[in-house]
Amino acid sequence: MGPGIRITGRGCMTVTVSGLAADQTPPLEALHRALDPRDRPAIGRPAPGALSLSGTPFQLRRFAELLASDIAIPRQISSRLGPLLDRSLRSDFTLALRGRTLDLGGRTHIMGVLNVTPDSFSDGGMFADPGRAVEHARAMAAQGADLIDIGGESTRPGAEPLSEEEELRRILPVIERVAAETGIPVSVDTYKANVARRALAAGASIVNDISGLRFSPDMARVAADHGAAVVIMHIKGTPRDMQANPVYEDLLGEITGYLEAGIELALRAGVPRDRILVDPGIGFGKTKEHNLAIIAGLDELRVLGCPVVLGTSRKRFIGAVLDAPDPKDRVEGTAATVALGIAAGAHIVRVHDVAAMTKVARMTDAIVKSTIEY
Repeated sequence: MGPGIRITGRGCMTVTVSGLAADQTPPLEALHRALDPRDRPAIGRPAPGALSLSGTPFQLRRFAELLASDIAIPRQISSRLGPLLDRSLRSDFTLALRGRTLDLGGRTHIMGVLNVTPDSFSDGGMFADPGRAVEHARAMAAQGADLIDIGGESTRPGAEPLSEEEELRRILPVIERVAAETGIPVSVDTYKANVARRALAAGASIVNDISGLRFSPDMARVAADHGAAVVIMHIKGTPRDMQANPVYEDLLGEITGYLEAGIELALRAGVPRDRILVDPGIGFGKTKEHNLAIIAGLDELRVLGCPVVLGTSRKRFIGAVLDAPDPKDRVEGTAATVALGIAAGAHIVRVHDVAAMTKVARMTDAIVKSTIEY
Protein backbone atom coordinates (compact mmCIF):
# COMPACT_ATOMS: atom_id res chain seq x y z
CA MET A 1 0.00 0.00 0.00
CA GLY A 2 1.48 3.34 -1.09
CA PRO A 3 1.45 6.75 0.57
CA GLY A 4 -1.92 8.26 1.49
CA ILE A 5 -2.94 11.90 1.11
CA ARG A 6 -5.42 13.73 3.35
CA ILE A 7 -6.55 17.34 3.04
CA THR A 8 -8.19 19.25 5.88
CA GLY A 9 -9.17 22.85 6.56
CA ARG A 10 -10.69 25.49 4.34
CA GLY A 11 -9.17 29.01 4.27
CA CYS A 12 -5.91 27.62 5.66
CA MET A 13 -5.46 24.03 4.55
CA THR A 14 -3.27 21.15 5.57
CA VAL A 15 -2.08 18.35 3.30
CA THR A 16 -0.82 15.28 5.16
CA VAL A 17 1.08 12.59 3.28
CA SER A 18 1.36 9.40 5.32
CA GLY A 19 2.87 5.98 4.77
CA LEU A 20 6.11 7.38 3.38
CA ALA A 21 9.17 5.18 3.13
CA ALA A 22 12.42 6.54 4.59
CA ASP A 23 13.75 7.48 1.14
CA GLN A 24 10.54 9.26 0.06
CA THR A 25 10.59 12.08 2.60
CA PRO A 26 13.88 13.84 1.58
CA PRO A 27 12.74 14.61 -2.02
CA LEU A 28 9.56 16.23 -0.69
CA GLU A 29 11.53 18.31 1.80
CA ALA A 30 13.97 19.36 -0.91
CA LEU A 31 11.12 20.43 -3.16
CA HIS A 32 9.70 22.48 -0.31
CA ARG A 33 13.04 24.25 0.19
CA ALA A 34 13.18 25.06 -3.53
CA LEU A 35 10.04 27.18 -3.33
CA ASP A 36 10.23 30.93 -3.06
CA PRO A 37 9.94 31.70 0.68
CA ARG A 38 6.72 33.64 0.03
CA ASP A 39 5.19 30.58 -1.62
CA ARG A 40 6.21 28.03 0.99
CA PRO A 41 3.56 26.30 3.07
CA ALA A 42 4.57 25.43 6.61
CA ILE A 43 6.09 21.95 6.86
CA GLY A 44 5.91 19.45 9.69
CA ARG A 45 6.34 15.81 10.65
CA PRO A 46 3.17 14.83 12.54
CA ALA A 47 4.15 11.15 12.83
CA PRO A 48 6.79 8.69 11.66
CA GLY A 49 6.51 8.25 7.90
CA ALA A 50 4.30 11.33 7.54
CA LEU A 51 4.81 14.86 6.26
CA SER A 52 2.37 17.78 6.55
CA LEU A 53 2.13 21.01 4.58
CA SER A 54 -0.07 23.87 5.81
CA GLY A 55 -0.84 27.06 3.96
CA THR A 56 -3.14 28.92 1.63
CA PRO A 57 -4.68 27.23 -1.41
CA PHE A 58 -2.27 29.23 -3.60
CA GLN A 59 0.78 27.94 -1.69
CA LEU A 60 -0.41 24.33 -1.80
CA ARG A 61 -1.28 24.51 -5.49
CA ARG A 62 2.16 25.95 -6.24
CA PHE A 63 3.72 23.04 -4.37
CA ALA A 64 1.50 20.58 -6.26
CA GLU A 65 2.59 22.06 -9.60
CA LEU A 66 6.27 21.53 -8.77
CA LEU A 67 5.48 18.09 -7.41
CA ALA A 68 3.88 16.98 -10.66
CA SER A 69 7.02 17.80 -12.66
CA ASP A 70 9.58 16.26 -10.29
CA ILE A 71 10.62 12.77 -11.40
CA ALA A 72 12.14 12.05 -7.98
CA ILE A 73 8.68 12.06 -6.36
CA PRO A 74 6.64 8.81 -6.46
CA ARG A 75 3.81 9.02 -8.99
CA GLN A 76 1.23 7.95 -6.40
CA ILE A 77 1.95 11.28 -4.72
CA SER A 78 2.91 13.61 -7.58
CA SER A 79 -0.04 12.71 -9.82
CA ARG A 80 -2.68 12.84 -7.07
CA LEU A 81 -2.11 15.98 -5.03
CA GLY A 82 -3.20 18.48 -7.70
CA PRO A 83 -6.53 16.76 -8.51
CA LEU A 84 -7.28 16.21 -4.82
CA LEU A 85 -6.69 19.91 -4.12
CA ASP A 86 -8.96 20.86 -7.02
CA ARG A 87 -11.72 18.67 -5.60
CA SER A 88 -11.25 20.03 -2.09
CA LEU A 89 -11.46 23.62 -3.27
CA ARG A 90 -14.49 23.15 -5.49
CA SER A 91 -17.54 25.21 -4.53
CA ASP A 92 -19.68 25.34 -7.69
CA PHE A 93 -21.88 22.28 -7.18
CA THR A 94 -25.28 22.20 -8.86
CA LEU A 95 -27.85 19.41 -9.07
CA ALA A 96 -30.37 19.23 -11.93
CA LEU A 97 -33.55 17.32 -11.02
CA ARG A 98 -36.64 17.07 -13.23
CA GLY A 99 -36.34 20.56 -14.66
CA ARG A 100 -35.13 22.21 -11.45
CA THR A 101 -31.51 23.12 -10.72
CA LEU A 102 -30.35 23.33 -7.13
CA ASP A 103 -27.36 25.62 -6.57
CA LEU A 104 -25.69 23.63 -3.81
CA GLY A 105 -22.62 25.86 -3.87
CA GLY A 106 -24.68 28.99 -3.39
CA ARG A 107 -26.36 27.99 -0.13
CA THR A 108 -27.05 25.01 2.08
CA HIS A 109 -30.14 23.05 1.01
CA ILE A 110 -32.67 21.48 3.36
CA MET A 111 -33.85 17.88 2.91
CA GLY A 112 -37.02 17.27 4.90
CA VAL A 113 -37.48 13.80 6.40
CA LEU A 114 -40.80 12.05 5.69
CA ASN A 115 -40.97 8.58 7.21
CA VAL A 116 -44.13 6.71 6.23
CA THR A 117 -43.35 3.99 8.75
CA PRO A 118 -44.89 2.74 11.98
CA ASP A 119 -41.53 2.29 13.73
CA SER A 120 -38.95 4.95 12.84
CA PHE A 121 -36.96 6.12 15.85
CA SER A 122 -38.27 9.71 15.94
CA ASP A 123 -41.61 9.96 14.14
CA GLY A 124 -42.73 6.36 13.67
CA GLY A 125 -46.47 6.14 13.00
CA MET A 126 -47.04 9.89 12.70
CA PHE A 127 -47.23 9.89 8.89
CA ALA A 128 -48.14 6.32 8.03
CA ASP A 129 -51.43 7.58 6.59
CA PRO A 130 -50.79 8.83 3.01
CA GLY A 131 -53.00 11.87 3.46
CA ARG A 132 -51.17 12.99 6.60
CA ALA A 133 -47.84 12.30 4.91
CA VAL A 134 -48.66 14.51 1.94
CA GLU A 135 -49.93 17.22 4.27
CA HIS A 136 -46.66 17.11 6.19
CA ALA A 137 -44.67 17.32 2.95
CA ARG A 138 -46.59 20.45 2.00
CA ALA A 139 -45.89 21.92 5.43
CA MET A 140 -42.16 21.21 5.12
CA ALA A 141 -42.14 22.81 1.67
CA ALA A 142 -43.76 25.94 3.11
CA GLN A 143 -41.18 25.98 5.93
CA GLY A 144 -38.23 25.96 3.51
CA ALA A 145 -37.52 22.37 2.50
CA ASP A 146 -35.73 22.11 -0.85
CA LEU A 147 -36.13 18.33 -1.09
CA ILE A 148 -38.34 15.73 0.55
CA ASP A 149 -36.79 12.37 1.49
CA ILE A 150 -39.47 9.66 1.68
CA GLY A 151 -38.76 6.32 3.32
CA GLY A 152 -40.97 3.32 3.99
CA GLU A 153 -38.59 1.13 5.99
CA SER A 154 -37.08 2.01 9.34
CA THR A 155 -33.28 1.64 9.37
CA ARG A 156 -32.88 2.46 13.05
CA PRO A 157 -30.36 0.29 14.95
CA GLY A 158 -31.69 -3.24 15.32
CA ALA A 159 -34.40 -2.84 12.67
CA GLU A 160 -35.56 -5.94 10.80
CA PRO A 161 -35.71 -5.89 6.98
CA LEU A 162 -39.04 -5.08 5.33
CA SER A 163 -40.48 -6.84 2.28
CA GLU A 164 -40.41 -4.99 -1.05
CA GLU A 165 -44.17 -5.33 -1.35
CA GLU A 166 -44.84 -3.61 1.95
CA GLU A 167 -42.27 -0.89 1.34
CA LEU A 168 -43.82 -0.11 -2.05
CA ARG A 169 -47.32 -0.11 -0.58
CA ARG A 170 -46.25 2.51 1.93
CA ILE A 171 -44.28 4.88 -0.28
CA LEU A 172 -45.69 4.88 -3.82
CA PRO A 173 -48.94 6.76 -3.15
CA VAL A 174 -47.03 9.36 -1.14
CA ILE A 175 -44.25 9.82 -3.70
CA GLU A 176 -46.75 10.22 -6.54
CA ARG A 177 -48.72 12.91 -4.74
CA VAL A 178 -45.76 14.80 -3.22
CA ALA A 179 -43.94 14.94 -6.56
CA ALA A 180 -47.06 16.06 -8.41
CA GLU A 181 -48.51 18.47 -5.85
CA THR A 182 -45.47 20.22 -4.35
CA GLY A 183 -43.06 20.51 -7.26
CA ILE A 184 -40.21 19.82 -4.84
CA PRO A 185 -37.68 17.13 -5.83
CA VAL A 186 -38.36 13.86 -4.06
CA SER A 187 -35.73 11.46 -2.75
CA VAL A 188 -36.56 7.83 -2.03
CA ASP A 189 -34.81 6.40 1.01
CA THR A 190 -34.26 2.74 0.07
CA TYR A 191 -31.50 0.19 -0.49
CA LYS A 192 -33.60 -2.08 -2.74
CA ALA A 193 -33.17 -1.69 -6.50
CA ASN A 194 -36.70 -2.70 -7.42
CA VAL A 195 -38.19 -0.30 -4.87
CA ALA A 196 -35.99 2.46 -6.28
CA ARG A 197 -37.08 1.61 -9.84
CA ARG A 198 -40.78 1.89 -8.97
CA ALA A 199 -40.24 5.03 -6.89
CA LEU A 200 -38.36 6.78 -9.69
CA ALA A 201 -41.12 5.90 -12.13
CA ALA A 202 -43.61 7.37 -9.63
CA GLY A 203 -41.86 10.74 -9.52
CA ALA A 204 -38.77 10.50 -7.31
CA SER A 205 -35.54 11.90 -8.74
CA ILE A 206 -32.96 10.88 -6.10
CA VAL A 207 -32.08 7.51 -4.60
CA ASN A 208 -30.83 7.85 -1.02
CA ASP A 209 -29.14 4.49 -0.37
CA ILE A 210 -27.93 3.81 3.18
CA SER A 211 -25.73 0.98 1.87
CA GLY A 212 -23.76 3.13 -0.55
CA LEU A 213 -25.02 0.98 -3.49
CA ARG A 214 -23.78 -2.24 -1.82
CA PHE A 215 -26.89 -4.11 -0.63
CA SER A 216 -28.54 -4.34 -4.05
CA PRO A 217 -26.21 -5.03 -7.03
CA ASP A 218 -28.56 -3.38 -9.55
CA MET A 219 -29.07 -0.13 -7.65
CA ALA A 220 -26.49 1.96 -9.51
CA ARG A 221 -27.79 0.76 -12.89
CA VAL A 222 -31.38 1.58 -11.91
CA ALA A 223 -30.37 5.12 -10.99
CA ALA A 224 -28.42 5.53 -14.22
CA ASP A 225 -31.25 4.22 -16.37
CA HIS A 226 -33.68 6.73 -14.84
CA GLY A 227 -31.28 9.69 -14.92
CA ALA A 228 -31.54 9.90 -11.13
CA ALA A 229 -29.11 11.34 -8.63
CA VAL A 230 -27.74 9.08 -5.90
CA VAL A 231 -26.76 9.69 -2.29
CA ILE A 232 -24.01 7.21 -1.43
CA MET A 233 -23.93 6.69 2.32
CA HIS A 234 -21.40 4.93 4.51
CA ILE A 235 -22.57 2.13 6.77
CA LYS A 236 -20.63 -0.42 8.79
CA GLY A 237 -22.66 -3.64 8.86
CA THR A 238 -26.44 -3.64 8.44
CA PRO A 239 -29.20 -1.87 10.40
CA ARG A 240 -29.71 -5.08 12.37
CA ASP A 241 -26.10 -5.33 13.64
CA MET A 242 -24.39 -2.01 12.86
CA GLN A 243 -24.28 -0.81 16.47
CA ALA A 244 -22.76 -4.04 17.81
CA ASN A 245 -19.40 -2.58 18.89
CA PRO A 246 -18.29 -0.77 15.69
CA VAL A 247 -14.50 -0.36 15.56
CA TYR A 248 -12.33 1.66 13.17
CA GLU A 249 -8.56 1.92 12.79
CA ASP A 250 -8.86 5.13 10.76
CA LEU A 251 -12.40 6.49 11.04
CA LEU A 252 -12.44 9.22 8.40
CA GLY A 253 -9.98 7.39 6.17
CA GLU A 254 -12.17 4.28 6.10
CA ILE A 255 -15.34 6.28 5.49
CA THR A 256 -13.70 8.22 2.66
CA GLY A 257 -12.42 5.00 1.08
CA TYR A 258 -15.87 3.38 1.28
CA LEU A 259 -17.52 6.40 -0.31
CA GLU A 260 -14.85 6.60 -3.01
CA ALA A 261 -15.51 2.96 -3.94
CA GLY A 262 -19.25 3.72 -4.03
CA ILE A 263 -18.62 6.64 -6.38
CA GLU A 264 -16.73 4.28 -8.71
CA LEU A 265 -19.67 1.85 -8.66
CA ALA A 266 -22.00 4.66 -9.69
CA LEU A 267 -19.70 5.96 -12.41
CA ARG A 268 -19.20 2.49 -13.92
CA ALA A 269 -22.96 2.02 -14.04
CA GLY A 270 -23.38 5.28 -15.95
CA VAL A 271 -24.38 7.74 -13.23
CA PRO A 272 -22.70 11.08 -14.09
CA ARG A 273 -20.42 12.50 -11.43
CA ASP A 274 -22.59 15.62 -11.20
CA ARG A 275 -25.45 13.40 -9.96
CA ILE A 276 -23.48 11.76 -7.14
CA LEU A 277 -23.65 12.93 -3.52
CA VAL A 278 -22.01 11.42 -0.44
CA ASP A 279 -23.09 10.99 3.18
CA PRO A 280 -20.78 9.87 6.04
CA GLY A 281 -23.66 7.92 7.65
CA ILE A 282 -23.96 9.46 11.09
CA GLY A 283 -25.28 6.78 13.44
CA PHE A 284 -24.89 3.91 11.00
CA GLY A 285 -22.24 1.74 12.60
CA LYS A 286 -20.73 4.48 14.76
CA THR A 287 -20.43 5.20 18.45
CA LYS A 288 -21.17 8.59 19.99
CA GLU A 289 -17.46 9.42 19.80
CA HIS A 290 -17.29 8.37 16.14
CA ASN A 291 -20.24 10.62 15.24
CA LEU A 292 -18.73 13.62 16.99
CA ALA A 293 -15.37 13.07 15.27
CA ILE A 294 -17.02 12.79 11.85
CA ILE A 295 -18.76 16.14 12.24
CA ALA A 296 -15.54 17.76 13.47
CA GLY A 297 -13.60 16.34 10.51
CA LEU A 298 -16.28 16.54 7.84
CA ASP A 299 -14.09 18.72 5.63
CA GLU A 300 -11.99 15.64 4.80
CA LEU A 301 -14.80 14.39 2.55
CA ARG A 302 -14.25 17.31 0.17
CA VAL A 303 -11.45 15.35 -1.53
CA LEU A 304 -14.19 13.17 -3.05
CA GLY A 305 -15.33 16.07 -5.22
CA CYS A 306 -19.05 15.50 -4.54
CA PRO A 307 -21.67 17.43 -2.55
CA VAL A 308 -21.95 16.25 1.04
CA VAL A 309 -25.25 15.29 2.69
CA LEU A 310 -25.31 15.30 6.49
CA GLY A 311 -28.04 13.56 8.48
CA THR A 312 -27.75 14.15 12.23
CA SER A 313 -31.32 15.10 13.02
CA ARG A 314 -32.54 13.99 16.47
CA LYS A 315 -30.15 11.04 16.49
CA ARG A 316 -29.17 8.97 19.50
CA PHE A 317 -25.67 10.42 19.95
CA ILE A 318 -27.24 13.86 20.50
CA GLY A 319 -29.44 12.36 23.17
CA ALA A 320 -26.39 10.77 24.79
CA VAL A 321 -24.54 14.08 24.93
CA LEU A 322 -27.52 16.08 26.19
CA ASP A 323 -29.14 13.38 28.33
CA ALA A 324 -32.25 13.66 26.15
CA PRO A 325 -33.85 10.22 25.69
CA ASP A 326 -36.84 11.66 23.80
CA PRO A 327 -35.82 12.43 20.17
CA LYS A 328 -38.12 15.47 20.15
CA ASP A 329 -35.94 17.03 22.87
CA ARG A 330 -32.87 16.98 20.60
CA VAL A 331 -33.70 19.96 18.39
CA GLU A 332 -31.11 22.32 19.90
CA GLY A 333 -28.44 19.61 19.72
CA THR A 334 -29.37 18.99 16.10
CA ALA A 335 -29.00 22.72 15.42
CA ALA A 336 -25.42 22.64 16.72
CA THR A 337 -24.52 19.72 14.47
CA VAL A 338 -26.15 21.39 11.47
CA ALA A 339 -24.27 24.65 12.00
CA LEU A 340 -20.90 22.96 12.50
CA GLY A 341 -21.55 20.57 9.63
CA ILE A 342 -22.26 23.44 7.27
CA ALA A 343 -19.11 25.23 8.45
CA ALA A 344 -17.15 22.06 7.67
CA GLY A 345 -18.59 21.74 4.17
CA ALA A 346 -22.04 20.09 4.19
CA HIS A 347 -24.17 21.07 1.20
CA ILE A 348 -27.46 19.40 2.19
CA VAL A 349 -28.72 18.75 5.71
CA ARG A 350 -31.37 16.07 6.24
CA VAL A 351 -33.67 17.17 9.05
CA HIS A 352 -37.02 16.62 10.77
CA ASP A 353 -37.46 20.19 12.08
CA VAL A 354 -37.43 22.05 8.80
CA ALA A 355 -38.51 25.50 9.95
CA ALA A 356 -35.89 25.73 12.71
CA MET A 357 -33.05 24.20 10.67
CA THR A 358 -33.76 26.43 7.68
CA LYS A 359 -33.05 29.41 9.93
CA VAL A 360 -29.94 27.73 11.35
CA ALA A 361 -28.65 27.03 7.84
CA ARG A 362 -29.37 30.55 6.61
CA MET A 363 -27.52 32.11 9.55
CA THR A 364 -24.59 29.72 9.28
CA ASP A 365 -24.31 30.34 5.54
CA ALA A 366 -24.17 34.09 6.17
CA ILE A 367 -21.24 33.63 8.55
CA VAL A 368 -19.33 30.99 6.58
CA LYS A 369 -19.64 32.68 3.21
CA SER A 370 -18.51 36.01 4.63
CA THR A 371 -15.27 34.56 6.00
CA ILE A 372 -14.20 31.74 3.69
CA GLU A 373 -12.66 32.75 0.40
CA TYR A 374 -10.56 30.54 -1.85
